[in-house]
Amino acid sequence: MIREYKLTDENLIYDLICELENTAFDKEGFNIAFMKQFYDDSYRCLLYEENEEIIGIVNMRIEHQLHHGGRVAEIMELYVNEKCRLKGIGKKLLEEAVRIAKNEGCKRIELSSSNWRTESHRFYQNNGFIASHINLTMDL
Repeated sequence: MIREYKLTDENLIYDLICELENTAFDKEGFNIAFMKQFYDDSYRCLLYEENEEIIGIVNMRIEHQLHHGGRVAEIMELYVNEKCRLKGIGKKLLEEAVRIAKNEGCKRIELSSSNWRTESHRFYQNNGFIASHINLTMDL
């Protein structure tokens, strides 16, 4: 079942995001970002729950962008626990994110994915995304 996140999901979401990036993020920094996103209408976070366990997440931001002349949705995180993959859960989360973006009047939905996530790239391309940009980053 897909549902919107709640404040009480904070620690479960932290665990999922750490799994996604295979690291333990600074908990205090995560908590600050979580609270800012929770109270900002620009963000949508959906969880996939099965047998009272959270096994998937899609988190996105919707904003007006000058270079698109309208609203654009950006998927910032989409993750399904490794043990629960190949069951269509990621596809369901992605489809719900697209549905919300369309309902919000977005012209586009986009995402960035690390170069080494080749399986993720295939998943997104199999679901209608095209590799049209290069994402450049700089750590500060």
